[in-house]
Amino acid sequence: MTTTAKPRGKARKKQRQFLVDENGKRTGVILSMREYKALLEAAEDMADLCAADEARAEGGEGAPLEIVEARLRAQDKLR
Repeated sequence: MTTTAKPRGKARKKQRQFLVDENGKRTGVILSMREYKALLEAAEDMADLCAADEARAEGGEGAPLEIVEARLRAQDKLR
């Protein structure tokens, strides 16, 4: 049995894994769950920022934090 030691911490080199078609063209990528979750969180944060920018551009009045929290709890979006 052969084993190889893997570098730990910052010394570990990221190796990207790609899915390729019959011509060798990259068609997908394999991510770790950590990377996938980080990308999802970043996308959700960006969507929130865009929604906030759109709401500001529409004008109107804001709502106090307590009211917003109560609405989100009622929608089961905040605990």
